[in-house]
Amino acid sequence: MVFSSLIFLYQFFPLVLLLYFVIPKRFRTARNLILLVFSLLFYSWGEPVAIWLMVGSIVLNYALGWLVQRFCDREERKKARVVVAVSVAINLLLLGIFKYAGFFLENISALLGRELPLLKIALPIGISFYTFQSLSYPVDIYRGEARAQKNLAAFGMYVSFFPQLIAGPIVQFHSIADQLTGRSESRDAFSQGISRFLQGLGKKVLLANSIGLVWEEISAMPAGDLPVLMAWLGLFAFAFQIYFDFSGYSDMAVGMGLMFGFHFPENFDHPYRSKSITEFWRRWHITLGSWFRDYVYIPLGGNRRGPAIQIRNIAIVWALTGIWHGASWNFLLWGVYFGILLILEKLFLLRVLERIPSFFQHVYALFFILIGWVLFAFDDLSLGISYLSALFGAGGKLLSNETIYLFYTNLILLIVLCIASAGIPKRIRDAFSRFSKRRPLPYAALRSICAALLLLLSTAYLVDASYNPFLYFRF
Repeated sequence: MVFSSLIFLYQFFPLVLLLYFVIPKRFRTARNLILLVFSLLFYSWGEPVAIWLMVGSIVLNYALGWLVQRFCDREERKKARVVVAVSVAINLLLLGIFKYAGFFLENISALLGRELPLLKIALPIGISFYTFQSLSYPVDIYRGEARAQKNLAAFGMYVSFFPQLIAGPIVQFHSIADQLTGRSESRDAFSQGISRFLQGLGKKVLLANSIGLVWEEISAMPAGDLPVLMAWLGLFAFAFQIYFDFSGYSDMAVGMGLMFGFHFPENFDHPYRSKSITEFWRRWHITLGSWFRDYVYIPLGGNRRGPAIQIRNIAIVWALTGIWHGASWNFLLWGVYFGILLILEKLFLLRVLERIPSFFQHVYALFFILIGWVLFAFDDLSLGISYLSALFGAGGKLLSNETIYLFYTNLILLIVLCIASAGIPKRIRDAFSRFSKRRPLPYAALRSICAALLLLLSTAYLVDASYNPFLYFRF
């Protein structure tokens, strides 16, 4: 089940809201139990077998967190550290078995030149996201940034909460610990949540799905025959699709969280406005970057132990960032590619960029971001190399009639995508928000009309749509 489906929009989610708000506020545990049950139901809808892995992960991490807290309270730090290490090892082992074991065995087979029995294990949806949340739990307790959660239902909800279970944002335990049992729902937050959810739905259904069809058509063509401009059109289409797909889901997650009284961290901040790769990664998948910074980069020493150690730490973080996205060489190369760019910017490129006009900074950043998306898009490295070659003329043609047709028929969509990714709608919304302080009723009416229109258009699209993918399901 995905958020952008009719069964979720008109059956599952309304039922959750109804049962949740029927229970009085003072029965917080009962409300949490409702969210936990429906989160497990949501997950089992697509992964009926893997639900036992999820339940086991909840119980195990809850027990280990309780042990860490107990040893910390007794000031037995060495024992607490051992339990944290055990927790981290078990979580990473499960992630390794389900996500990477087949990849490693396949490559060992190729290296040895003989067939080894491969593990045929289905990848549980969202395992990378909920594993990282589970990993933060014992570490935050050990650091004294949060206390262990006594209520099993509240902790289970933290691990499995359906709005951000399959695509984030990745929520560190200490940032939400108090909200698990002490949050406060309100009409204003609920209203903001509806608007944010429908904004994300529109981004996903109306924008990402529409431009995704263009990428599907172009990427299916033989790369060796692609004219240069068609290859670049396809690459822009993929860049827009993955941004509006992923950020749309994040918006929906943040919106649903607000409806239930949660305040999730932001995950995107108009990344295609960036003037450097460093800035891009401060704006793209913000919670993943924050997780690696807090639990890998800083513990390794960050930038405190000299340039050589900092470069080593950046290299480690970006190799892990790449492989986190998938058990495939293209993801590892994608992470290494951005790691190299970030190291070069740290060493000298940022100083060079500061001396050139802002326009050329944007061009530089966008060029290397787009090249990176080629590595990301093709699991088969040979196809990725062929597509890269097409971008620079390997197809032998600059233009074709089909290129002109695709560009012309999608021109309005491309303009809308450029405007939306530049953050212009947000500026307009902020201006109206300031106006609302003087005239609240007209603003409220306008916001309601826009929300209803987004819901109507998205529903109309979904009723007749056969193309409704979700790119981050495989992570």
